[in-house]
Amino acid sequence: MSDLPALPRRLPLARVLDEYLLTTVLLFLTVTVVRWLRDPGSDLFIADLEVALAVIGVISGAILTALILSPPGRRSGGHMNPSVTVALWLMDAFPGRSVVPYALAQLAGSVTGTALARLVWGSTVSNASVSHAAIRPAPTWRAADVFLAEAGAMMALILVVGVILAYPRYIRTLPYVIGGSVALVIALLGPRSGGSINPARQFGPAALSGRTMDLWIYLVVPVLGAVIGSAIYHLFIWRFNACRPLTYKLAGDHSREDEPGDAGAARPADGPPVR
Repeated sequence: MSDLPALPRRLPLARVLDEYLLTTVLLFLTVTVVRWLRDPGSDLFIADLEVALAVIGVISGAILTALILSPPGRRSGGHMNPSVTVALWLMDAFPGRSVVPYALAQLAGSVTGTALARLVWGSTVSNASVSHAAIRPAPTWRAADVFLAEAGAMMALILVVGVILAYPRYIRTLPYVIGGSVALVIALLGPRSGGSINPARQFGPAALSGRTMDLWIYLVVPVLGAVIGSAIYHLFIWRFNACRPLTYKLAGDHSREDEPGDAGAARPADGPPVR
């Protein structure tokens, strides 16, 4: 039998507040980066959209990794993405009763962070070139194209996370893998579908800028991609790895201190977890 305690039924409210704070900071910094790189009046303005999005991707990935590794990120798991929260629940790495509070905190943090950036940077944030950092697809991309691209990218990210969860010795690399994956998605899909893969990334900017035409895609499709990725994980990765996919870092549960060398990951159990 595994010597790990069972996954908690619900995480403390303090962990939900951590998610709210993390997502607020993430969106504030995201809008700030877009403001500096896409405002023609900025000294750092990059005119070429693809180059700008590649730079934004690298910076965004670094910010995301830093937030995951920050004290609030270590406490809450550093999701900052409702899709990730849903996927971790479906992969038995997060308590189901905390999914909705986490998601609501992330969406609220999205609005707060965007509004804070508007307050700090003024009307520049609302200019057409910045538009509160709201994401929009290329004019040649139809809704179906965006749907498939965003769902596929989210599914791929969840499968990468699932593979790492199945091999606990690699858990320490997860924040960097996630940051690098998000940077790649923004660089490749940013000029095309928008490269969001995070409902919280688009919710606040779209709400404050009024760009809500395709908002439902950016809210629903990443969750759908996460569900599909989790299903594939259970069908293949989980089935062939008798390793309990539970990490206290991702679940936001620090009921025990990490022991040297265990990377905060679960030890192998006698068999797959029962949901």
